[in-house]
Formats: sequence, structure tokens, C-alpha cells
Amino acid sequence: MLLVDLAGKQGDLAQVFGIWSQYQQAIEEDEAWPNISTVFQDEWPAIADRIGKQPVEELIYSTGELVDLLPAHPGLDGVEAELARVDDPQERYSRFAKFLDDYVDPLRYDIVLIDLPGHSDNITYNGLWAAGNVIAPVEMGTFEEGQAQQLRTDIGAMRETLSADMELTMVVPSMVDMRTRLAREYLNTFQDEFSETIAPRHIPKSQDIRTAADRGHTVFRKDSPSDTAERARSAFIANAEALIERLKPSVIQA
Repeated sequence: MLLVDLAGKQGDLAQVFGIWSQYQQAIEEDEAWPNISTVFQDEWPAIADRIGKQPVEELIYSTGELVDLLPAHPGLDGVEAELARVDDPQERYSRFAKFLDDYVDPLRYDIVLIDLPGHSDNITYNGLWAAGNVIAPVEMGTFEEGQAQQLRTDIGAMRETLSADMELTMVVPSMVDMRTRLAREYLNTFQDEFSETIAPRHIPKSQDIRTAADRGHTVFRKDSPSDTAERARSAFIANAEALIERLKPSVIQA
């Protein structure tokens, strides 16, 4: 599996998997080039040719948790402005999909997960276009419900106006504290609002998840997980299995 972080220069995924210090040092020493921002540029094919066979392998880090990571880079800040200058919407939004088709698919990853910004911009639309199947982890709240609804609206608009092949495949209620009445009410609201796409299991709120991330690994590597962490891990696995089932028709068609 390959994880691609398009969610901004803060490098959340690099921090979660414990490679942020290493990657940040490479950035500071101007050694993190090429990087994820480079692949959006017009010059990328020429750069890839100079690198040689399998140029994307130069950008990828191993996490030690059975997944690889293509981390975010501060250069993504400039990508948004560059994409905004591309007049043709299909060309503007399909650049990242072309990168995946031409350079990542030959690496034969079973799954590519793309972490996107939490707002609508050209990078987000590139990620949606490339992904096709969209997973939305959401915390329980009015603001988060509005974000999920906006995401669904954006996907519908791109399908209609640009003939983009994408859909909201799964909404995952996350960090749910079932001890509070308000959280239970919000969960019921999400289950009603997104009845066709809601994940079979919500992810319970667990301090172990945050603690593990602070220590540079996921909750799956925690030796003595709490009860809530165990429930979270079980929910992650159940949702992943359900997601694979939902993806089977598109995989068979491909």
C-alpha cells in the first residue's frame, strides 16, 4: 500500500509514521527534491527521465508498518497557484491522476490512499479526480457535517460538469465518544444523512491513538492497547474489509 500526503506542508502522515524529523532535515538541506510538489509541474516528465527507471522510488519512504509513504512538502503551497493558471479544467484537475497512471501504477501497489486538504482547492480536486473512490473520516459535529455535505456536493458537481468518474464511497465517523448524548445524537444524524455510504463501524475516541501518533507510529503498533484502542483497531479493520467489498465492482471492471 502507498500513502500519498497532499494535505499540506505540516507533514501529518510523516509525523504519524515517525519519519518527519528525517524528512524535515532533508528539506532543510535542500535534499528533498524532487518531491510530491514536483510531480504537478510541467517539467516533471523531463525530471523523471533524468532520474531514470522508476523515478517515483526516489520520492517514497518506507514506514516499517507494511505501507510506504510519499510525504507532503512545503512546495505544495506553490502548486495551488500554478494549477490556478491552467485554463482547461480537465487538464488542471487531472495532473495528479496522470502522474499516478504513468509513474505509480508500474510499481504495482495494491492500494493507493491519498490524504487531501480539508478544504476545496485545486490540489483537493486533483486528489478527488485521481482517487475516484472517496473516503471521508469525520468527527461528530455540525461543522464536520457541513464539510461532509460540501464534499458530496463537490463530487456531484465534478461528475456532472466534467464527467469525472468519482463517488463518495465511505463516510467514517471518527473519534466518537459514546459516553456523551451529543455524540450519540450526531452519530444518528450522520447515519441518516449518509445512509448509503456510512461505514459499518464508528471509530471510538481513544487517547491511545493520539499518543501513538505523537510517538511516531499508529495504534496498531501499540504493545498494550487500552480497551478503546482495541475497539478502534477492530473498527478500522472492519471498515477496511467493508471498503474492499464496496470497491470490488470497480476493481473487476478495471
